Amino acid sequence: MMKTDIPNWLIILGGCGQIFTALIYPYIRHKVFDWYNDVKQLKPLNQEIAKTYGRYIQGLNFSFGLIAMIIPSDLKNGTNLAIAITGLIAAYWVGKVATQIAYYPMYEIPQKVIFKIGSYFMNFLFTLFAVVYTWLLLYNIYEII
Repeated sequence: MMKTDIPNWLIILGGCGQIFTALIYPYIRHKVFDWYNDVKQLKPLNQEIAKTYGRYIQGLNFSFGLIAMIIPSDLKNGTNLAIAITGLIAAYWVGKVATQIAYYPMYEIPQKVIFKIGSYFMNFLFTLFAVVYTWLLLYNIYEII
């Protein structure tokens, strides 16, 4: 079986997209989902937990993007660390896409055109990340077999 090389530009593009999602995340929470007003209805400890998880998501997206942009070749070198990192990132994005498909369609986003276009764009990005990192994981596993 012949292995197809994954171009570094694709990994870097995915990294840029992940950093974009981290940077746009506060805007989406505030303008699209009115998240902060909803969080204010929680008890103080639950407010802090929700905010902390939001920062975790933002931090992970940014960190995954930075890793992809700085060391794309290391993410496909077939080492145990490459398998671990690409497996983690693939699981994160596959889980995000699965959650998006399973739960988010039952919620309405505001009907402004920019938000509709944005939702399609973000779903495209999430799917791209899931595909690229799953491909990288399989590529790395193939390296050791």
